[in-house]
Amino acid sequence: MYLKPDNYRQYPGLYPMTLIILSLCLAVYILHSSPVFPKGLLYYNGAGVNLYIANGEWWRLITPIFLHISFSHFLFNCLAILLFGPLLERHLGSSLFAGFFLLTGLIANIATYLFMPLSYVHVGASNSIMGLLGFYLYASIFHKQPVPKQFETTIYTLAIFAVIMSLIEPNINLIGHFTGLVAGFILAPLFQKRSQQL
Repeated sequence: MYLKPDNYRQYPGLYPMTLIILSLCLAVYILHSSPVFPKGLLYYNGAGVNLYIANGEWWRLITPIFLHISFSHFLFNCLAILLFGPLLERHLGSSLFAGFFLLTGLIANIATYLFMPLSYVHVGASNSIMGLLGFYLYASIFHKQPVPKQFETTIYTLAIFAVIMSLIEPNINLIGHFTGLVAGFILAPLFQKRSQQL
């Protein structure tokens, strides 16, 4: 839908940060699933465990973004990054895109830590993906780039679908998803303005 490179061989040059994020998710998933790698090592040391965060392991506010617990979880999130990442990276630039992706995920993970029980554990890039969707929602509502006019209906549909899935799926981090979406919406004009100054 948004991925329109003239040639897939140009993808690394056009969207390097999207490719890096996807590659990190893939590498972590392969290691996590590999029979030759210590089982559970990455999950044990990188998952967003609120109790461990409370004990000072603050890196767990970032590392869960790149961890996925199952192949379907990994595949769905990577497809979403592939869908939403390239156009936004081209619009913001690679550095700002990376900052936006990580910052919205961080804010959502902080909210998860603050509002969920200490026993709560979470992984996945979906909070950051909701941040990307929040940016597109802002751009669509206020008719800002980078959303082409013909894709506005798709954006609204995906946003509604994401909210519904967050409400009905029992294992989805509702706090994280909602916070990521709102953070993306609020931060969108700030990052857009910054991109215009560069």
